[in-house]
Amino acid sequence: VIMMQSTVVAARLAAHQATMETALKDLFQRYTSTASSLDAAVQYAALQGGKRIRPLLVLESAALFGIAPDNAMPAALAVELIHCYSLVHDDLPAMDNSDLRRGKPTCHRQFDEATAILAGDTLLTLAFQVLAEADLAADIRCNLITAQAQAAGGQGMIEGQALDLAAEGQTLDLAAISYLQQRKTGALIEFSCTAGAILARASQAQHQALAHYARHLGLLFQITDDLLDHHGNSATMGKNTGQDRVAGKATFVSLLGVHGAAQAAAEAVKIAQTALQSLPVDTSLLQDVLHFVLHRTH
Repeated sequence: VIMMQSTVVAARLAAHQATMETALKDLFQRYTSTASSLDAAVQYAALQGGKRIRPLLVLESAALFGIAPDNAMPAALAVELIHCYSLVHDDLPAMDNSDLRRGKPTCHRQFDEATAILAGDTLLTLAFQVLAEADLAADIRCNLITAQAQAAGGQGMIEGQALDLAAEGQTLDLAAISYLQQRKTGALIEFSCTAGAILARASQAQHQALAHYARHLGLLFQITDDLLDHHGNSATMGKNTGQDRVAGKATFVSLLGVHGAAQAAAEAVKIAQTALQSLPVDTSLLQDVLHFVLHRTH
């Protein structure tokens, strides 16, 4: 059953990946007009593969409420642009100092630090332009922009990144590492899962159910990432591994051990599944995403 669930999600994800590649290329054609190294770096950062799990969550959460893919696409594009920007900046020497991303040289290695910084800035600002210009009702556009800003900003992903940097060489307990990762990894995932509720003007209860699901999906994603980082290598992961251990950062594996982290991942799945049960729609795909993330290999 688990293998079938993973196969279903993998097939749906592959379809979304192809759709997103086309949509991103079309977007860059509209918003870039030169052959500068900056434009090249922007496209290098955004079009070099990636799981596209966040756009999948946007489009599938919207589909729960009957929102057409075309109407959900601006939010799907926007969150992926922000995710790609965050990876570019996360890899910089001042941050994680990584040489490899998605099996290829990181943006600052392929180009240079200044160009990589500007490429990240371009992706971030373009994300908000995409939402601002979306053909949606004004209140929905404003609500999406506000939610995205909260998820990506100083009370969301950026706060998590700042806490992650400050955690080098520090001893964090489980509550602290969970809070950090809920911001760094979980905030954009929560936006992705609740974008559909915003687009549909869904009830507060429905919005909260998706948010609760998303928080535990984000937690699951980070736990499995820590497990893969512990077991994997750069060739299979497509990025540098073991850097958190070298930097002395606390992870779910270092705090709980491999067995304890695996148990925490299974518990996150159960809680996320329970959150979806209150929704009066078919959530089977979102249920399957949990098992896909739990059993992913890269």
